Amino acid sequence: MSITNNIKEILSKIPETVTLVAVSKTKPNEAILAAYHAGQRIFGENKVQELVAKYESLPKDIEWHMIGHLQSNKVKYIAPFVHLIHGIDSLKLLVEVNKQALLNHRIINVLLQVFIAQEETKFGFSEEEIIDVLNSEKFKQLTNIEVVGLMGMATNTDNEQQIRNEFKSLRLLFEQLKISNFKFPISNFQSQILSMGMSCDYKIAIEEGATMIRVGSSIFGGR
Repeated sequence: MSITNNIKEILSKIPETVTLVAVSKTKPNEAILAAYHAGQRIFGENKVQELVAKYESLPKDIEWHMIGHLQSNKVKYIAPFVHLIHGIDSLKLLVEVNKQALLNHRIINVLLQVFIAQEETKFGFSEEEIIDVLNSEKFKQLTNIEVVGLMGMATNTDNEQQIRNEFKSLRLLFEQLKISNFKFPISNFQSQILSMGMSCDYKIAIEEGATMIRVGSSIFGGR
């Protein structure tokens, strides 16, 4: 199937409340433009250099998401334009994003990445670390970032029950933080977006409460 048909098929199967991020990493501009002309406007990249190059050469109404592991020294390159950073996994990185957002006179939206998989190659906060960060005075002083939700990646396994349980644990934390923030509001935190699910498991993720999915190979084909 074509990229156009792939996007239309996926959109026809997911609820309107779920946002599709087309993961365009390693894909040429021609493939991204095919998705763009099919109506897709949100794209995700995992390498800063590739993200900057695509931002500079592709239509400016594209929302660019940084979905990969982000190093603090690379934040400055995407701070002028990035729409959402998915993989925030340390307070140090939050501080740097806030610094670069301030320099660019912006408030940058971010997601906190939660470690839910049984794989050491994955990144993220533990549940306890997230609560500690959100309650810290240092976090509350970061006025140029807005934490708008959580992101997580399930274990790469054929065990669907394990994947479901991992997504379920993330949703429970997401809901817990939403209730907590309603009672004790934090000015730069909102529990709005739950980003989980990729080509291999996005259907399970949606069933478990995802509001945003990151889909690459099911749109563009394999690398």
